[in-house]
Amino acid sequence: MDTIFALSSGALPAGIAVVRLSGAAAFDAVRQLAGSLPAPRRASLRALRDPADGSLLDRALVLVFPGQRSATGEDLAELHLHGGRAVVRAVEAVLGQMPGLRLAEAGEFTRRALLNGRLDLSEAEGLGDLLIAETETQRRMALRSAEGAVRREVDGWTRRLLMLAAQIEAMLDHADEDDVAGEADSLEALRHAAGVLGAEVAEAAERPPVERLRDGLRVVLAGPPNAGKSTLLNAMVEREAAITSPIAGTTRDRVEAPVMRGGIAYLLTDTAGLTHTPGDAIEEIGVARAQDAIDAADILLWLGDMAPPEHPARLWLHTRADLPERSDGGNKDLSLSAETGEGMHAFWAALDALARTLLPAPDMVALNRRQRELTARAAAALGRAALQPDPLLFAEELRSAQRAFDGITGRAGVEDMMDALFSKFCIGK
Repeated sequence: MDTIFALSSGALPAGIAVVRLSGAAAFDAVRQLAGSLPAPRRASLRALRDPADGSLLDRALVLVFPGQRSATGEDLAELHLHGGRAVVRAVEAVLGQMPGLRLAEAGEFTRRALLNGRLDLSEAEGLGDLLIAETETQRRMALRSAEGAVRREVDGWTRRLLMLAAQIEAMLDHADEDDVAGEADSLEALRHAAGVLGAEVAEAAERPPVERLRDGLRVVLAGPPNAGKSTLLNAMVEREAAITSPIAGTTRDRVEAPVMRGGIAYLLTDTAGLTHTPGDAIEEIGVARAQDAIDAADILLWLGDMAPPEHPARLWLHTRADLPERSDGGNKDLSLSAETGEGMHAFWAALDALARTLLPAPDMVALNRRQRELTARAAAALGRAALQPDPLLFAEELRSAQRAFDGITGRAGVEDMMDALFSKFCIGK
């Protein structure tokens, strides 16, 4: 396998630029540049020279981390260079000319760590989320996954599953013997245990997904034409994201705008006014897209005077409350005016409270979509096992659940998924 190298620190220029090398030839490459290796895991100042002509490239701190205990599970070295573009280009050019060395691909360091058992797939996914985290909540949740929270939960389920598997195999191997008979080892008891585990796993699959933290809650502003949806969206993002006009039907298509508030990411969607009598084909398309947005919304903000459609998370808003003819909000949740700011503080507080019921709790192990699908698959297999009177089929359902658990941590074949995951990483990761 080639030895890889890449800039693993931030964009240049910078105070320090860290070039990382990983692979069997990493230490030999450092010897060629620095003349000798420092003691493992100890930074040492070295003059880096071009092996071709001895010219000085830079004076840098050099660290080496022998394989097995390094971040990638291979011999790994770091060159802490002065952070100028020309310095880094010169060092990379010399490294690129050495036999067996090449520039790393996106996420290749993390991929090698995964393949060498230094982390599992769920930890790699957590690291990917950590790299793009923008809020403190996102950072904390991603760090929990990167530090192994998902793996530890799955390992706990796996240990219980393996105990069931061992007992059912003992029953099958010694079906004609009396020494394994008894209530504790009965199939009925094993089925009950499988059902209990399956219920716990199913509950985990139903937790609020991590995507709501990473991508933002989808908040859809909907209602009849000229209800003030675009004005409210502009007030929420504090800029002119949507065209506003007293003319009904100004918004013909969905307008999306991200916003951060109170550490929560939202993706706001302004929609065309809902009407049973669209004026033309374009407005009809806009109404259909508005309905699709409502169906996909995490939170619905309804701005109509008529009762809102059914939705599990909604706020019914009495807008334009500053107008004399709209002084009575009736039985709506909140009254506000996006024009004057009246009621906006209470609105944000209500939206924040509702949003937090849809997000993973700080102490919760949140799963991404791939992990939830595999968790649900394992729960279904355990549920079937709990109803299975045939011990052979019971054992097969346990194996199905085990394969799903292995898929979460990467013990099963997930090569395509890894390609998609690591393509989002920076080169130096």
